[in-house]
Amino acid sequence: MPFYHTLGRIPRKRHIAFRRPDGGLYAEQLMGNEGFTGPASLLYHIHPPTTIVRATELRRIVWEPDPDRALRHRHFRTRLMKSGGSPTLDRVPLLFNKDIAMTWVAPDRQDEHFYRNAQADEVVYVVEGSGHIETQFGNLNVRSGDYLVLPRGILHRYRLDGPAKLLGFESRGYVRTPSRYRTEYGQIVEGAPYSERDFRRPTELVTHDEKGEFPIIVKQYDALTEMILDHHPIDVVGWDGFFFPWAFNINDFEPIVGKIHQPPPVHQTFQGDGFVICSFCPRPYDFHPEAVPAPYNHSNVDSDEVLFYASSEFMSRKGIEYGSITHHPDGLPHGPHPGRAEASIGAKETNELAVMMDSFRPLHVAKAVLDVEDAAYHKSWLDTQHGAFNPPTS
Repeated sequence: MPFYHTLGRIPRKRHIAFRRPDGGLYAEQLMGNEGFTGPASLLYHIHPPTTIVRATELRRIVWEPDPDRALRHRHFRTRLMKSGGSPTLDRVPLLFNKDIAMTWVAPDRQDEHFYRNAQADEVVYVVEGSGHIETQFGNLNVRSGDYLVLPRGILHRYRLDGPAKLLGFESRGYVRTPSRYRTEYGQIVEGAPYSERDFRRPTELVTHDEKGEFPIIVKQYDALTEMILDHHPIDVVGWDGFFFPWAFNINDFEPIVGKIHQPPPVHQTFQGDGFVICSFCPRPYDFHPEAVPAPYNHSNVDSDEVLFYASSEFMSRKGIEYGSITHHPDGLPHGPHPGRAEASIGAKETNELAVMMDSFRPLHVAKAVLDVEDAAYHKSWLDTQHGAFNPPTS
């Protein structure tokens, strides 16, 4: 994040002797991206973070695309997907390309291992669930509606209170707030749909001084490697900098509304390399007396549009449900279902809640989600009887 934060004890100057009570040096670690020129933080460990006892490849990660490449609108229902497993190891791919991947998991158990994604920044949308994540930067509380932003390489472990549902985004590039929301000095501008007050940072630094064998599972080279560290990895006594995990809750997003329909970029929440993430939240409708609040038909000829419906209401869609995911690939126009534009005229507000990801390269549909696809969705614009389209219920 482009603002400074610190927790715990740190020396007065960077890169000077900082001694433990026994007279030895705390181990200083710089963590950041873009070599030594991007956002970074300095962490001070009781033990060197380099003392790996052994490393073993656990498995390769192979995401198979749907072999059917016919261009069409698609709809997947996450409520039909298998539940259970680990929040980090049992993620199911939904859609992916070289820039961004979208995953799903409904974990029902705690991880004993620590996890580090070394090949992607992560944004995890907490559809359901609560608890916290343990990190070397401190504990970060988790609740439904949170976007958890975990820059690559940050070691963490989920501690959930019970079963949860997590929608994941894995980005090859650095995830950040949109550049138009920031001044040239990095501060969020007036008029943006949120401010720094809405961003939650780790506030409780827990330091462990324990020797033993502690497993860390690292994702890199499209494989999972288990590394055994000879001490508890969360042994940081203090840190400072601009590189750390943080959270933003979708209910703190402040929708921008207008006299007539506003385009989707007003809902943008995050910016990545080759994609954006947007939040559609409850809001007043357009207030021109002749406004058509439902979105017009549109063809974004250089992007795929993916929507996760975090509620069962969405102004322009019918036949979707809580947990639905629709994929509208580039090259195809899409817009309101029959009757939705007319029904929106005169409406005062919407209670919809949805997360949208637009990618600027075509997405592959993962073979793993074909079993939960509503195969008739691409025909849903044909029916001119308002609301008559009904997807399969199985």
